[in-house]
Amino acid sequence: MAKVTLRKKPISKGRNALYLDYYPPVPNPDTGKLVRREYLKIYLIDRPRTELDREHNRETNQLAESLRAMRQIEIQNERFGFLSNSRRNGDFVAFFTGVAKERSGSNADNWGMAVKYFIKFAGEQLRFSDLNEVFCEQFKKYLSSAPGIGRNEKKISTNTAVSYFSKFRAALKLAFKAGYISENIGQRVDGIKPQDTHREILLLDELRALAKAECESVIIKRAALFSALTGLRFSDVRALTWQEIKGFKGEYYLQYRQEKTDGAENLPVSDEAVEIAGKRGRSDAKVFDGLKYSQIGSFLPKWLLKAGIEKHITFHSFRHTFATLQLASGTDIYTVSKLLGHLHVKTTEIYTKVTDVRKREAANKITLGIG
Repeated sequence: MAKVTLRKKPISKGRNALYLDYYPPVPNPDTGKLVRREYLKIYLIDRPRTELDREHNRETNQLAESLRAMRQIEIQNERFGFLSNSRRNGDFVAFFTGVAKERSGSNADNWGMAVKYFIKFAGEQLRFSDLNEVFCEQFKKYLSSAPGIGRNEKKISTNTAVSYFSKFRAALKLAFKAGYISENIGQRVDGIKPQDTHREILLLDELRALAKAECESVIIKRAALFSALTGLRFSDVRALTWQEIKGFKGEYYLQYRQEKTDGAENLPVSDEAVEIAGKRGRSDAKVFDGLKYSQIGSFLPKWLLKAGIEKHITFHSFRHTFATLQLASGTDIYTVSKLLGHLHVKTTEIYTKVTDVRKREAANKITLGIG
């Protein structure tokens, strides 16, 4: 393994250029040639005469030493992307756009808008080498006060900004993994703090009314009720295949991989959920074949009205409904967390805020007997 040493070389006007010496040499990922030196483009004043000169040298030495230590770690991990000019000068905007295009389903539009806001802030092109913590903080600040795009000039909500910035940080993580940037910058930048909101859910009676009501799209109805009985996100419902529904009556379970987290899950499901899924098809066939997110806006509102429900319900509300009804019925939060596939129980705690059943029971416990 190469050892990284900080060295200096005299240049003009009484200055010494600082560079890193790699011994033995390390390979350049672009050319394959061995590299011995990396110039840091910073310098020391050879004979500092003023306090300002001495302060410059102190700060420069600290910076150079930090870079040396970071390069040593990168070499230990066999990361040589810092030597790649083509990667450093590559276009992050194109990379971010490409990542967004790979997304599909309910999250695709969100990724697309995140890219649009990034372009509005940074322009059509931005080199990977121009990304740093200061830039990330500036983009975060911009999103926190950004006006709408297009006809809607209204400032975006805090939680919309949270979502867009998290997409940006996710793209930074992928860029780091791909070797385009030498550090996971997004990890060092805090996300935008979300704002508490009211999560619209269906009460059990409303869910039952919806199950009885007619829907113009059979597949939307089946998929939505399946989500309400299992807690699956739209992306997971859409991707589910028959071979992932395993077991037998009274012992059914789903063995699938979450689209969002890529986590492998084993989820017990009820007989009723499997019945709603419909007649079993080929093992590799989609359970909800033909399901499209674009259809939801056309059929869901009409279906809700037929059931006499005037709430603003989205497809994701069925996942919220599952979690909330589970907690309201007495299922402990740790079990609900596992059912939802959450990595941390803290994520599940948001549903305790919308569980009104126990609040109502508590409110009615103390009476004065005068009613």
